[in-house]
Amino acid sequence: MKIAYLSTFYPFRGGIAQFNASLYRELEKNNDIKAYTFKRQYPNILFPGTSQFVSKDDSAEIIDAKRILDTTNPITFFTSALKIKKFVPDMMLTKFWMPFFGPSLGYIAKSLKKSGIINISILDNVKPHEPKPGDLQFTKYFLKQNHGFIVMSENVKNDLLEFIPDARFRHVQHPLYNHFGKKMDKSLARKQLNIPEDKNVLLFFGFIRGYKGLDILLEAMETLPDNYLLLIAGEVYGSFDEYDKIIRKLNLQDKVKLFIRYISDSEVPVFFSASDVCMLPYKSATQSGIVGITYHFDLPIIATDVGGLREMITPYGTGMIADEPKQNLLSAAILDYFNMQMKETFEKNIIKYKAFANWETLGKEIINLYEEIT
Repeated sequence: MKIAYLSTFYPFRGGIAQFNASLYRELEKNNDIKAYTFKRQYPNILFPGTSQFVSKDDSAEIIDAKRILDTTNPITFFTSALKIKKFVPDMMLTKFWMPFFGPSLGYIAKSLKKSGIINISILDNVKPHEPKPGDLQFTKYFLKQNHGFIVMSENVKNDLLEFIPDARFRHVQHPLYNHFGKKMDKSLARKQLNIPEDKNVLLFFGFIRGYKGLDILLEAMETLPDNYLLLIAGEVYGSFDEYDKIIRKLNLQDKVKLFIRYISDSEVPVFFSASDVCMLPYKSATQSGIVGITYHFDLPIIATDVGGLREMITPYGTGMIADEPKQNLLSAAILDYFNMQMKETFEKNIIKYKAFANWETLGKEIINLYEEIT
């Protein structure tokens, strides 16, 4: 089968590029696949981080992707469609996570659709976490150009069906990432981060954005005993000032350790190995790629009951849920987690989860969906 895969690939960095690289490697085992990516993914004004590209410390999977699409240049929408058509694929696979990509990816999908090519999109989000004018129109335009969809949470499935009630889709668990290396000895990892051995360490990892609820987690830290430590590791989108104010106001300086920067792939094992639990105190969510990293390191999760987070945790017994994104409920869940001493049980269940939440399963479901459509 000939597959054109248009999305974020090397030299771009981040979880979406990592996802695409892992799925590409799985699909190339039995298919003729070509990767296509962006000349320009975002204009700088829409990307408040330090860089969109991999650094020398990233253990990025290098996929030979053709850089063809500039999301702000409509001429490249047309030329990208032509270049993909020359490959004569049976299917074009895309990944959709924000309405900004609707016009560019939608135009290309529409052009290929007219040529009889099947379009399947993996949906991270349908409705954005931080809505803007035009989002509804851009999303609707993109979705209409596709024949089928892969969703990884009930929340995304329901949002999809609001736009397209008769949509063809497969619901697949988010695969676990497997390129970050092995778990380290906890004592060694804590020594590297200068963390005391006797602390209960909570990890907040990844890009810091308003909807991820770091402010709620900081407020919860105030009520926890002094032997609790919050490890915050990730690049901030915007300003960290509001969180700094909370830390100073609540006198949390000794209960919080900050690594406010982009965390390279080579550094990821030390943060997860040093921690006792990963925190997802989100105010809104669909699914989270952080779950895929966390389970890779056999680390349980405490999350809020928003979006599709519960369905990635509760059915499998891999962590605990706070019913709402509120400080008191979050702190209660944290105390229960440590008092009940469930970590070993959660870790055993994570190992079971790994048996089916993998790239082979996702690859098979994509091919099955294509065959159903055709």
